[in-house]
Amino acid sequence: MRHDNDVHAMTRTRAKAANFVRAHLSTTRRTAAYGLVAAVGAGALVMSAGAATTHAATTPSAATTQALAPVATHAAATSTKAAAATATKPAAAATTKAAAATTAKVKATVPHPSTKVLKVKYQAQPNYYWCGPAATRNALSASGHNVTMASLARQMGTTEAGTNSAYDITAALNKVVGGKAYTTTELSNPTVTAKQVAALQRDVIATIDDNRAVVANVAGTATDAAGASHSYEGGHYIAVNGYRDNGRQVDIADSADPSQSHYWIDTTDLAQWIATRGYSH
Repeated sequence: MRHDNDVHAMTRTRAKAANFVRAHLSTTRRTAAYGLVAAVGAGALVMSAGAATTHAATTPSAATTQALAPVATHAAATSTKAAAATATKPAAAATTKAAAATTAKVKATVPHPSTKVLKVKYQAQPNYYWCGPAATRNALSASGHNVTMASLARQMGTTEAGTNSAYDITAALNKVVGGKAYTTTELSNPTVTAKQVAALQRDVIATIDDNRAVVANVAGTATDAAGASHSYEGGHYIAVNGYRDNGRQVDIADSADPSQSHYWIDTTDLAQWIATRGYSH
């Protein structure tokens, strides 16, 4: 509205100027004056037009506003999308964690096979006191390791008195397989408990399922599943390389006698055979 008022004011000024010229100047001079008035009027119009242009430039038109609207809308949409993505991250992390927990639970509940036997590249011990190195070597062969009894005997400190304990066996096993895959469990008392038998059964299954054989330090006499007797009053080491009937019976690789290199024995009888000693698993 301010622009329109300025035009009317300039029109009144031009009229006053023309009247003054007619009243006081000659015809020739009036003509020149009219030119001057026209020029002044033209300049005023140009100035008014410039002001209008400036005003239009500083005030966005409806079309410009409409053209900018999609950009603003896009920016808002982008911000909304980013916010939604940020809000989704915790939910996605929770979903991933839940999926991992479910997978772990499924693995924990997957039943192991009722029977599993690892293949042993059997070797008998060459003398009466290398049962420790021989049992360890047979156990390692079941997981694909090729070592000699002599190297294991040196590592274990085996002498004619034999190998001191299951702890020496465990150390030798871990040195070959790497890390701390093997550990030692002692059955210190002369009589084992039902809990110890159950633990031995679980340990045998877990170790063999991991494709590793167990080494047990036994003493005394035990009878196998076929009724044969095996007697080692001074102590002996054997490899346990398989199980059946869900671990109720185990397969023994015995280095003492090649004619009885393998036999099955009840896990309860094996536990009692280990009593006062220990096993590596």
